[in-house]
Amino acid sequence: MVRRTKADALVTRNTLLDAAEHLFQAHGVSRTSLNDIATAAGTTRGAIYWHFKDKADLFNAMMERVTMPLEGALASTARTAETAANPLLSLRDLMMNALRQTATDEQTRRVFEVATHKVEYVPEMQAVRDRHLQVRNECVAMTEEALREAVRREDIKLAMPLSTAALGLHVIVDGLIQNWLLDPSAFDLEKSGRHTVDTYLAGLGFNLPATRAVRRSAPKDARQSAPVD
Repeated sequence: MVRRTKADALVTRNTLLDAAEHLFQAHGVSRTSLNDIATAAGTTRGAIYWHFKDKADLFNAMMERVTMPLEGALASTARTAETAANPLLSLRDLMMNALRQTATDEQTRRVFEVATHKVEYVPEMQAVRDRHLQVRNECVAMTEEALREAVRREDIKLAMPLSTAALGLHVIVDGLIQNWLLDPSAFDLEKSGRHTVDTYLAGLGFNLPATRAVRRSAPKDARQSAPVD
């Protein structure tokens, strides 16, 4: 009998995860069986159980191969908030990078679509729901820390609790990505995201160079001169 090496096992594992990504995207998680994945990968159901406990374990392994946009962005934010010259701009730039990664990286887009639009939190997928909640909570907490440092640096008082402001920013970026995935041709994710995030941060009371420039160029009587429907 031919002995399998660690390299062979890794190839099989990645082949199974590749197959799962594409099948989950095409048919949804609940309608894709482990047999379907094994067949698409050219292996057996036994090979799946060699590498994964169940479908939820396989799903989470698929997620861990790709750093989700907000996870990567906020992990960087947590490391740089205190040392950045401008923690607010650092946070903003990292979130723009998250939108850019979603718009330009095919695997990121595919896995994010599966995670948000193709999974049902049925009992067998409880571990997936738990992971989703954990990641969401961590992202909001790291956003809050970055905003807290920005508030301290600018010495301003927000019009809402810091935790609410952080949740709102997370919801905006996460919601933009989810809506864009429904129809990528509907709007430019990076451009719309930049305008929306800048407007939100300015509304919180932060000073952003881009928003100040926009305000200076806008006519003083823009509201009075705007047509009324």
